[in-house]
Amino acid sequence: MGNPLLDISATVNPELLSKHNLKSNDAILTEEEDIFNDLKQGYKVDYIAGGATQNSIRVAQWILGRKNASAYFGAVGKDETAEILSTKAREAGVNVVYQTSDKPTGRCAVLITGQDRSLVTKLDAANHFTVSHLEDPANWSVVEAAQAVYSAGFFLTVSVESMLKVGKFCSSTNRTYCVNLSAPFLIQFFKDQMLSVLPFADIVFGNETEAATFAEVMGLNTTDVREIAKRIAMLPKENGSRSRLVIITQGSDPVVAVKDGQVFEFAAEKLAADKIVDTNGAGDAFVGGFLAQHVQGRALDVAVRCGIWAATHIIQRSGCTTPEKMDFCMTAK
Repeated sequence: MGNPLLDISATVNPELLSKHNLKSNDAILTEEEDIFNDLKQGYKVDYIAGGATQNSIRVAQWILGRKNASAYFGAVGKDETAEILSTKAREAGVNVVYQTSDKPTGRCAVLITGQDRSLVTKLDAANHFTVSHLEDPANWSVVEAAQAVYSAGFFLTVSVESMLKVGKFCSSTNRTYCVNLSAPFLIQFFKDQMLSVLPFADIVFGNETEAATFAEVMGLNTTDVREIAKRIAMLPKENGSRSRLVIITQGSDPVVAVKDGQVFEFAAEKLAADKIVDTNGAGDAFVGGFLAQHVQGRALDVAVRCGIWAATHIIQRSGCTTPEKMDFCMTAK
C-alpha cells in the first residue's frame, strides 16, 4: 500500500539541483511544476512505472513468479499515466487495486548525478487515498488474504489512518506488517505519524542515513548503526508474540539486521563503478527481494541475500526494472 508514481528520470547537470535548492542524494515533496518543466525541456527523460512501494511489490512479484501472488493499493488519476502504471504492474503479475481520483496521477522527478539521485515527488492523486477504499468489502478481502503487508514510509504523509487500520488487523491476526523509514524528512517532520504506526510493525527497513536521522530526532545519543537498529527493535510493540525484526542497508557496506535482540551483519556486493547505471530503486528492490523470501518462510540470511541480489541487479539497469530471467539461487554464497 503506497504512492503510485510515474518516475521521470534523467541524468542531469549538478546546476539543475542548485537551481532548485536540491541535495544530490535526498527525497522531498513538492507542489510546484518547475522541476518537471526544466527536466523535460532540458534533458532526455525516461518514463518508468514507479513509487517506492510499487517498485518493491513488482520486484517481489518477479521473484515469486506466481501471478497475483501480490496486490497493490494506491490512488491514481483518471489519465494516461494511470493506465501506464496499471499496465506495467499487471504485466509484472501484480493485482492492482487502485483508488481513482479527479487529480492527475502523481509523478517523481528522478535526477541522477553520477551515482547519486535526488527524488522530487508531486503526489497529486496519490495524496488522496482514503481508508474508505480499504473498507469496501471486495478490497478488504484482498487485505484479509495477505500473509504480509508492506508500506514505504512515504505513505505516512497520505493516509496514516489506512496504515493503522491494516497494522492493527495484522497485529490482531498474527500477520506480518512491514514499514520503511524511507527518507530523513519523514522522520524529521512526520515523527508523530511514524511513532503511531511503528508499534504495529513486525519488520522495519531503512538505510544508514535514515537510521542516523532517527537516532538524532529521537535523542538516542548514538551514531552506531548496530545500536540504532537495536533501539528500533526495542520500541513498544503491539503484537508481543514475536520480536521486531530491523533491517538497515548501507549501500555497499554490510547489511545490519537485529532479530530476537541479536545483531547480524551480512556483506553486501560491491559493484565496479562502471557497472552501476542507476541507484534509484536499489532500496526498493532490496525490500522486494527480502520479502519474496520472507513470505516463503526462508531463513534470515537467505532473505537478506535475495535482497542484496535484487538490489545489485536493479542498479545495473535504468530505473527499477527487472531482467526477464529470475535466477536467484538460495544455496549460492
